[in-house]
Amino acid sequence: MRPLEQRSIISGIGISRIGRRLGFPGLDLTEESSRAAIEDAGIAPVDIDGIATLGETPAAELKAALGIAAPEIRTGIDHGGLLSPLMSACVAVSEGRARHVLVYRTVQMLGGAMVPPSEPVDPSRSTPLEPMRTVGPMAGASDLLANHAYSAANWLALHCQRHMHLYGTTKEQLGALAINSRANAALNPLAAYREPISMNDYLSARPVSDPFGLLDCDVPIDGSIAMVVSTVDHEAGCDHPVRVQAMGGATGRGGWYQRPDFPKMASVDAAQELWSRTDLKPADVDFAELYDGFTFLTLAWLEALGFCGEGESGPFVEDATRIALDGDLPLNTYGGQLSAGRMHGYWVVHEACLQLRGQAGDRQVVRHQLAAVAAGGGPIAGCLLLSR
Repeated sequence: MRPLEQRSIISGIGISRIGRRLGFPGLDLTEESSRAAIEDAGIAPVDIDGIATLGETPAAELKAALGIAAPEIRTGIDHGGLLSPLMSACVAVSEGRARHVLVYRTVQMLGGAMVPPSEPVDPSRSTPLEPMRTVGPMAGASDLLANHAYSAANWLALHCQRHMHLYGTTKEQLGALAINSRANAALNPLAAYREPISMNDYLSARPVSDPFGLLDCDVPIDGSIAMVVSTVDHEAGCDHPVRVQAMGGATGRGGWYQRPDFPKMASVDAAQELWSRTDLKPADVDFAELYDGFTFLTLAWLEALGFCGEGESGPFVEDATRIALDGDLPLNTYGGQLSAGRMHGYWVVHEACLQLRGQAGDRQVVRHQLAAVAAGGGPIAGCLLLSR
């Protein structure tokens, strides 16, 4: 039987101004991306009959700003991890509970000096940041572990060290990912960092959590990305529909460190679900937009999704020939979170749609029929196959 998600499409996409410490209220950025996505979908704000979000702008504020009364499709960080809102939107329209669901993610940097914006900022419109929430599986960590591994950088450094020990993965192979991402970011006018980096730059970067240095870590930014998920019968009503072929998600099993197959993560389980819902194979994928909150996460996704064998992701990306824009599997074509900026998995979807639509400009890949998109790390993971 045809998978449920194939009854949905991404009918519109939108992106706000992107930058570091822009100084604009989150609601302003969310309005920018949302209005762009709605217009791109060929509909009006009044046509939106559902909203799904990972935050940070509350849905109530956005509904008031757009003048819509759509109910919020509540999600959380659950089965689809960071992509749960998007997956829930696909399910909602597939089941006939909505025709057009607006999905958005807005981020703002914490602290630091503000760069004067081009127009005055009204503090009364600023959106308070949501408090950080602990993912369930992490709550089971002992106090000793929690005190010595208090950030994702620490947890994932442990995974990476184990991968290096088991398979001979090298620091230089991680560096190939960072260098390739920066080369792609140079072709993306919205990317936070566009200046080229060399292997020497990468290896000499400030240490963060061994083996990670500063250039292994994603870049905090201000910005918002939105998309409209519509029922498939709207395909003729929008200019550039993107079809959802399959999706998979997983969370919780083994937490951060108790999986029997450590250093594997929830990405393995999410990928298994994804491929179980389609006849398509990894060899059918033309390009991939894979989460890179840290370089190692991309290696983990390459293996989980079957683009290479277990332990083979290091050699797969070595010298970046295979993952370049003109390679066998172009990877993170917009610059990834490592160089473009951290949008928690939503820029990967936006970029995949641009590439599938043939609208990625100087970074457009030649083969763009089928894309793999993935987000998350540790005990949360979600992935999709998107097609023209």
